Amino acid sequence: MTRTARSKRRRTSSKTLSLILGPLGIAALMVALLGGLWYRNRPQSVAFEPNTTVGAAAMAAIETFPDQGQAHVSPGEAVNYDSDFPTSGPHDPNPVLPGVYTQEQRLEELVHSIEHGNIVIYVDQPGQAAMDTLTAWAKDFPGLWDGLVVVPKAGLGKEVVLTAWTKKLILPEFEPEAAATFIDAYRGRGPENPVR
Repeated sequence: MTRTARSKRRRTSSKTLSLILGPLGIAALMVALLGGLWYRNRPQSVAFEPNTTVGAAAMAAIETFPDQGQAHVSPGEAVNYDSDFPTSGPHDPNPVLPGVYTQEQRLEELVHSIEHGNIVIYVDQPGQAAMDTLTAWAKDFPGLWDGLVVVPKAGLGKEVVLTAWTKKLILPEFEPEAAATFIDAYRGRGPENPVR
């Protein structure tokens, strides 16, 4: 092969290589850039950490109530509960599905949710960090029989109230480790269909 032919061949393969690596290199750079931006701007939430020292201490503050039954009332029928945060009793046949809500939900439907094994968490103004954490957890636990239902309740201020079937924990301020321990202890353990 002559010197000119070798030089021409090198230039051709160099052009081919730059055509292939050019778009691929740009694509790889774009993916890395977008990934970095997502990571930097992701919601800052506290990891789900049950059974910590804080969580164990909170377990002593859990209130347990007598089981007031699982009877269904007619859809839309009001029930006169003895608490603003009922943990059992007659309830609507339609539960509130797991998720984060911006409007108050009917207590009768929330009781059905905890009968399913969901944890109902009442909040008012717990702070942005608390809402970011609860929203992330609700996405992590969306199951119909072991999910999280986060609902507003006017008048609580920074207080957060967690309920499960016959169980209630009131936190004067959101403590993620305490909340995670409660959730881990009772999520998926409702009387209708225990899944954990």
